[in-house]
Amino acid sequence: MVSRRGFLTGLALVPVAYAAGCSIRPPAPGSAAGTATRPLPIPPQAPSTLGADGVRRFALRVQTGSTKMLPGNRTPTWGYSGSVLGPTLRARRGEEVAVTVVNDLPEPTSVHWHGMHLPAAFDGGPHQMIAPGAQWMPRWRVDQQAATLWYHPHPHGATEKHVQRGLAGFFLIDDEATDRLDLPKDYGVEDIPLVIQDRRFTADGGIDESDATDVGLLGDTIVTNGIAGAHFTVTTERVRLRILNGSSGRLYNLALADDRQFQLIGTDGGLLPEPVALKQIPLSPGERAEIVVTVRAGENVTLRSLPIADRDGIDRAAEFGFDDSFDILALRAADTLRPSAALPAALVPMSPLAAANTAPTRTFELQWFMINNHRMDMNRIDMTIPVDTTEVWSVRNKDNWPHNFHVHDVQFQILAIDGNPPPPALSGWKDTVYTAPGATYTLAMHFADHTDPTFPYMYHCHLLHHEDQGMMGQFLVLAPGQRPAPMRTDMGAMGHG
Repeated sequence: MVSRRGFLTGLALVPVAYAAGCSIRPPAPGSAAGTATRPLPIPPQAPSTLGADGVRRFALRVQTGSTKMLPGNRTPTWGYSGSVLGPTLRARRGEEVAVTVVNDLPEPTSVHWHGMHLPAAFDGGPHQMIAPGAQWMPRWRVDQQAATLWYHPHPHGATEKHVQRGLAGFFLIDDEATDRLDLPKDYGVEDIPLVIQDRRFTADGGIDESDATDVGLLGDTIVTNGIAGAHFTVTTERVRLRILNGSSGRLYNLALADDRQFQLIGTDGGLLPEPVALKQIPLSPGERAEIVVTVRAGENVTLRSLPIADRDGIDRAAEFGFDDSFDILALRAADTLRPSAALPAALVPMSPLAAANTAPTRTFELQWFMINNHRMDMNRIDMTIPVDTTEVWSVRNKDNWPHNFHVHDVQFQILAIDGNPPPPALSGWKDTVYTAPGATYTLAMHFADHTDPTFPYMYHCHLLHHEDQGMMGQFLVLAPGQRPAPMRTDMGAMGHG
């Protein structure tokens, strides 16, 4: 077997500078992300038009700009229809949506609708690149339950750089089932989107893209909704935080600084069957969590990231940021609060896709920058899946690095972890899951209705440096009698892009 050192030496096709033995630490008090705070920016809801044909149309422009991520400095950034991040797209289940995306960047990019069930040709992966000056017009019918999804770039070999520069936004889905629930829903007032990211800055305020660790670029400053050192003024007794780990490689262990409980109501693919009382929740890159926090008038409470407790099998926890603590967002309750309804005891029912002891349809092993000993090749279809089938996948992290696992087009259920039922926080719909070293995750998913012999979907580690280095594969969903006819690309295997 090739050694880790020998394998890394063989990655010279994709030059990477590795930080040796350094632990990323949070900023000292009084630094740019220290005690001084600024009001939390709320991503605006994207305007849309509803045509006579019943199609809801959005427009996004991918552009360069500059943002005051740090007080007093302007950082060169990229954004969707703005200088950084993007507006929140919102649609209802059953609606047909169309998005016109114009690329004003100096290089190609793509827009992937993370967590969305849609045709592969509109998935926005590395096969749907948008050249500089060009536009892309995906169109699909929203057919999944209410959820907190997001969109981000997915260019082959360059995803980390594009996300690091600021490209990310929310896509919220609403439906009748959640309309009937008495939950905090006033966007920007009691229903708050939070993109949590980490950055390291150069002396002149630019984003430092050098010295990646083996999990990618780790920052020493937390940026929440595009700024470092944010606070939010709470005006209601309960506030719903829709949290996205938008970092490229950092894991978070989120908690409230005074150790109070919060209620987890939703994960990647929508609301849970019932609220789950927690004091901490871990999130790996790409994962989402919806939590409800109860506050009292006049009090302050801080959302924090604590050191990662689950580190069994991790060989360099400090280098991977597992020891770090950060303040994420200061919640400042107003002196008078608007009353909030009690949370419903039941949310959205969920039926199992398969029994916990179902034999796996496929097996995936994650190690170094490979899945099943293969690195990504744009011209290789790794598997084909018959449409309208439920599959059970066994996913194992064979490594002593942190990895997670994301599947395009579907939301999956975690049937078991090492043969045991998942904890309540992982009992809902997911599209991304952290995989601890040595552990085996049994996932069930249904490939419902979209088929395409040419354009594939992806599965990959969502630590973006790992994805960029080739920890990704692709699959076609085929109709009966359909044969693969994949497109060819000159990008081919990793080492390009």
